[in-house]
Amino acid sequence: MNAEKRLEIFRRFRQANPHPTTELEYTTPFELLIAVILSAQATDVSVNKATRKLYPVANTPAAIHALGIESLTEYIRTIGLYRTKAKNVIETCRLLMERHAGEVPRSREALEALPGVGRKTANVVLNTAFGEATIAVDTHIFRVSNRTGIAPGKNVDEVERKLLKVVPAEFRHDAHHWLILHGRYTCIARKPQCWNCIIADLCEYRDKTPLPEKGV
Repeated sequence: MNAEKRLEIFRRFRQANPHPTTELEYTTPFELLIAVILSAQATDVSVNKATRKLYPVANTPAAIHALGIESLTEYIRTIGLYRTKAKNVIETCRLLMERHAGEVPRSREALEALPGVGRKTANVVLNTAFGEATIAVDTHIFRVSNRTGIAPGKNVDEVERKLLKVVPAEFRHDAHHWLILHGRYTCIARKPQCWNCIIADLCEYRDKTPLPEKGV
């Protein structure tokens, strides 16, 4: 895909959604960090349902750590991998208090040293909480980048490197959210809604899906 196409794609994304953001609900960097840890292999909807009950009770490292693993588990048991996530969250809270005075660190290295925090989670926090122009490549972004031709790659690291290289600077901060939302609601995995896509004429996907027949 050439640079002109990419530029127009992101212009259209911006026109349609000038201020995109995460669908995870949070009010502080810490709440966002915990929500992103919980969202691994889970939907934002399921995480939001859990944190709406958890955060009014405990929404600081000290408060969640005080709950302990068993009590925290009761709040998040509807989320996939909840036992492992409960252990990671409690240990993350301990380390935040011990190493960072209870604050979420703003460096990638410090974030990735926390249990349950990999590169993708760190990128989300750096981008959404701290405004850095990072791009966290999840399954949606990986699919959209490859399918459209925006930034094809064999793995998430390769796609991330390409996106950071080819996405015009003015769009880099919001690219993460635009691509996730596009993959979540339009360029879906099994049958992409090409007939309802604002970038269909620019997309290089060869097997565009036609408008479904009425009654189907």
